[in-house]
Amino acid sequence: MTAHGIAAELIRRKRDGAPLSDEAISTLVAGIVDGSVSDAQVAAFAMAVYFRGMTRAECASLTRAMTRSGSVLAWSDTNGPILDKHSTGGVGDKVSLILAPVVAACGGMVPMVSGRGLGHTGGTLDKLSSVPGYDVAPDLTRFRVAVREAGCAIVGQTADLAPADRRLYAIRDVTATVDSIPLITASILSKKLAAGEPARGGRGRGPAHLGAADRHEPGARL
Repeated sequence: MTAHGIAAELIRRKRDGAPLSDEAISTLVAGIVDGSVSDAQVAAFAMAVYFRGMTRAECASLTRAMTRSGSVLAWSDTNGPILDKHSTGGVGDKVSLILAPVVAACGGMVPMVSGRGLGHTGGTLDKLSSVPGYDVAPDLTRFRVAVREAGCAIVGQTADLAPADRRLYAIRDVTATVDSIPLITASILSKKLAAGEPARGGRGRGPAHLGAADRHEPGARL
């Protein structure tokens, strides 16, 4: 069976409410990264998850696969704790720009992988992209140097860091599947885990709650 055929079968299973195995989810994520799964199929998968939800196990499996879709950083040679935050953003979405340097000034190290605007919300990367000379997609070496020297760095998903989320994130934004709790969970945590962050703070419902995908009124759970 071709890669397109395998993806179509997995989408059909999720559309019909059947659970996906770890292997199936890993195969789908690999196809998202290497391009063998088309944009139309990624969109169909996102919509199937939006309506059918995911079990806690499926959500955890998707998060792991997306985390490992690129490099996973380690920061054993830093002098301070590795910290980060996530918030719901809102229209302005300005918390990260203030909080990251504050945490760095207190001795924390903040390797933050952020995102662009989704729906009506502002995007941290959109703001930073407007700053002349700011590179929101540096290579991993430059990212590490920036974090060690400044104590913090805010970048986006790249071909090396959370590449599966980079593609799925963009497609969710234009297919009305932004407010899917399993996809939100996998997107947030895969970026944080890929950046090597063992400790994080957040505003809103915690990961333990987000992992349990509610199949009813997903928008209300946000």
